[in-house]
Amino acid sequence: MADHIRFTLNDGPVELSPSEHWGVSPMTTLLDWLRERRGLSGTKEGCAEGDCGACTVVLEQADGGRRPVNACIALLGQIDGLSVRTVEGLRGPEGSPHAVQVAMAEADATQCGFCTPGFVMSAYAFAAGGEKADLETIHDALAGNLCRCTGYRPIVEAMTKAAGLPVEPVPLAPKRTGPAVFDGAFFAPRSLAELLKLRAAHPDALLLAGATDLGLLASRSRKPPAAVIHVAHVPDLTAIMQDKARITIGAAATYADAMPTLITAYPALKTYLARLGSRQIRSLGTIGGNIGTASPIGDMPPVLLALEASLKLVSVRGARDLPLEEFFLGYRKTALAPDEVIQSISMPKLWPGEFFFCDKVSKRRDQDISTVAAGYRLRIKSGRIEDVRIGFGGMAATPKRARHVEAALLKEGFTAAMAAVPKDFQPIDDWRGSAAYRLQVAANLLRRLELRLAEPRRAVEVEAL
Repeated sequence: MADHIRFTLNDGPVELSPSEHWGVSPMTTLLDWLRERRGLSGTKEGCAEGDCGACTVVLEQADGGRRPVNACIALLGQIDGLSVRTVEGLRGPEGSPHAVQVAMAEADATQCGFCTPGFVMSAYAFAAGGEKADLETIHDALAGNLCRCTGYRPIVEAMTKAAGLPVEPVPLAPKRTGPAVFDGAFFAPRSLAELLKLRAAHPDALLLAGATDLGLLASRSRKPPAAVIHVAHVPDLTAIMQDKARITIGAAATYADAMPTLITAYPALKTYLARLGSRQIRSLGTIGGNIGTASPIGDMPPVLLALEASLKLVSVRGARDLPLEEFFLGYRKTALAPDEVIQSISMPKLWPGEFFFCDKVSKRRDQDISTVAAGYRLRIKSGRIEDVRIGFGGMAATPKRARHVEAALLKEGFTAAMAAVPKDFQPIDDWRGSAAYRLQVAANLLRRLELRLAEPRRAVEVEAL
């Protein structure tokens, strides 16, 4: 018998039994359910793919945390056990407008009305986060809300006023302790053993972590998957661990949870990860998902290739470790067996004398997929490069190490390394960039890497003219 989906919405309990669905399945997007079943039309659909932010709602946590998410790609089954707030649920004392809404109105930061609720919800999540109200942080908080009808200044002004508001306690949904099955097609295990048993029994089911990619099947394509196994509640897949030598990130740990650890170990990732989607995407998206989709333009694989990452793959048959560079077999093809899941990603920390950098080139700075992405790890002693690992994305059918480039760099230097790019890559032409453009960008990034090491002042970031 199928379980009920239970969560909290705007401080009130929600329970959806299978008999109540009449066409609303666990694969229904949260946005569709909010608008069509609950009549909460403040949450809008703009792009239907998690880019524009018009659909932003906030997940509220027991510790007072507030995380914005895109309701257009979040599936109802994912929301089980969570607490959701929409713009209709914002309230001030005695029914007055919430302080964030007041700040937006007083700063004349309201939009045409379509995108305003999404901005308000992003501001609400930011205000409760206790972050500094500096421009960099505010722009990061707003990067997932693309409309700018009123311009940046009044919105930023409103965010500055809203920063640091006290966090009010909220009622949370009852915590589920055991596995759940919704409509016989949405499986939500709570332990690794349960997950592996389900994976063996349902090898054709899609593995779902944050739905920032698979959610598009339900939102944009309107062809939701027939069956999914939701891995986000399995502690072995959400754990983040480290020792003196290595960092291990669970495959279902969100970017938001993993970023503090990753940025501390590899400071160059601070800017890079800020450009990986938006806060809405990073609240649910996972590194394991970015790897498992095997996209040639995924942001994390080039970085992880440079960092010599390895994967722990598990099944009912046991576990095995696999270097990431052996995981990608071809376009959207991996070495993952039908009964396996990615449990974790592990990578060594940098040792004295090692340097790490990464780059992403895209048409738009924020909220855009990469045309070319790259990661570089170098070991330098007495001014000489003794070892190097370079990974590129967007240059081949899979994320790939640049072995000819590495060899040329070690033997002859950066000029030879730039000339060796075509030996490693034969990219294609597409709407993001031509093959010739990609080859030139890759070579230019190597020149930029040289400047970072030899003349750091010349390797400047150009954000605006």
